[in-house]
Amino acid sequence: MNYDVLIPVIRKLALEAGDKIMEIYGQDDFDVKSKSDDSPVTAADEAADALISAGLRSAFPDVMLVTEEQAATHRTSGDTFLIVDPLDGTKEFVHRRGDFTVNIALVEGGVPTRGVVYAPAKGRMFFTQADGQSVEETGALDTDTMGDLTPIRVADSDNAALLVVASKSHRDQATDDYINKYSVKDMKSAGSSLKFCLIATGEADLYPRVGRTMEWDTAAGHAVLSGAGGKVVRFDDHTPLVYGKDGYANPFFIAYAPSVELKPA
Repeated sequence: MNYDVLIPVIRKLALEAGDKIMEIYGQDDFDVKSKSDDSPVTAADEAADALISAGLRSAFPDVMLVTEEQAATHRTSGDTFLIVDPLDGTKEFVHRRGDFTVNIALVEGGVPTRGVVYAPAKGRMFFTQADGQSVEETGALDTDTMGDLTPIRVADSDNAALLVVASKSHRDQATDDYINKYSVKDMKSAGSSLKFCLIATGEADLYPRVGRTMEWDTAAGHAVLSGAGGKVVRFDDHTPLVYGKDGYANPFFIAYAPSVELKPA
């Protein structure tokens, strides 16, 4: 994969998908359907998926594509592929909480190496550059003209006063029990893959996820966090979280700044 070609394409597609999503978000009402696993899906998910999928298939016809909204892609297998969640945080979208993101990532050899996370309602855009360094783009976020780019880096954490981020829609007792093993200075809730990005920018130190996620939920955020010096490991044994697993389902995991001294599960 030529990263110099990839990055402008996925950045532009994420911004265009964000525009589609915000058009629907601004409507007085929109339909919410349920998928087979009872998770919600809206016209925004479907419109964003159609736009991103068409763009990626046109630009990279020889690269395997996995996307949440196309069940047929979930039956493919490989360790190198593009993976998309066109609207991560649909519950946040439906409840108009703003914490939803567009996610596009490249996985190579089971590792998310490049990705983009765009939160259109928050006006925040994070992506890995061709050299692998993660940045936050600020300014107008124009599809055709890149704005100011600020390199981002995980914090050098003080283990006596950690900043922890947890899911807004999936918080449970098991998560709280694990968080309570640490000396926590502050807790914040965030939806979608924004949690990875908050660690990448140093706004948080630790994100434990004791609950079901799929690879398209995490790959882009994982890539951004890795490009900022962070790590994502399995919850049970602290080995690296890998991609291309059967059915694209994740085990429980922990995303963190490497200066955090991880506690056992």
